Amino acid sequence: MYGWIFRHLPGPKWLKVIWAILLIAGITYLLLEYAFPWVQDTFDLVDNTIDTPSTTGG
Repeated sequence: MYGWIFRHLPGPKWLKVIWAILLIAGITYLLLEYAFPWVQDTFDLVDNTIDTPSTTGG
C-alpha cells in the first residue's frame, strides 16, 4: 500500500518524501482533532466496569 502511494506521488524522490511527510502530518492532525474526539464522545470507551470501594466509610 505504501509503495503504491509513493509511486503515485508526483516529482523526484526528494519531493515524494516531502509529500509523504505532509500527508502523514495532515492525516495525523485530522485524526487527533476530529476523529478521536468524535469516537470518545460517541462511544463511552473510558467508562470503568469495576466498582471501586468507597473511602467515605458510610
